Amino acid sequence: MSVRTPDPNPGWLSEEDLHEARRRLPMVYVEAVPVRLDALGYLTEIGMLYTADDDGRFYRTFVSGRVLYRETIRGALIRHIEKDLGSLALPQLPPSPVPFTVAEYFPSPSETGLVDDRQHAVSLAYVVPVSGECEPRQDALEVAWLTPEQALGADVGAELLGGRSRLLRQALAHMGWTD
Repeated sequence: MSVRTPDPNPGWLSEEDLHEARRRLPMVYVEAVPVRLDALGYLTEIGMLYTADDDGRFYRTFVSGRVLYRETIRGALIRHIEKDLGSLALPQLPPSPVPFTVAEYFPSPSETGLVDDRQHAVSLAYVVPVSGECEPRQDALEVAWLTPEQALGADVGAELLGGRSRLLRQALAHMGWTD
């Protein structure tokens, strides 16, 4: 039982405050590339969320979201994985999670190749093995499990917005996959 006073400001900003913060500050995000591994720990599949934007265009993406004020990176990863893949995904986070890259998104094209038209965002990107059942949650229509060859295909690359095909290649290289 906690005897602490509940925090009246638990880390969420109003829409107006979030808009103003995005205009003035880089936002910190986490991204997780969910993967399935075989018994020896070799990559067999990559999980991608299939979703639609407000204009009805379909695209693929990875688990991602903001790190809240006073939230640990581990906590943010678990929260977003459960939010997007469901509570039965069973992510396997190491005791000390280390990102495979730090991705920098800008509101317009830049040297990083990563774009988020809403903001300047710094994203800690992780490869996260999951062993449970994944069900799309929130705004995702499905969770698709693709082989590395399928994920690297031109048709899938065209559906990864904001330069995330570059992020996918970095994740695969991190796992020792070469195409």
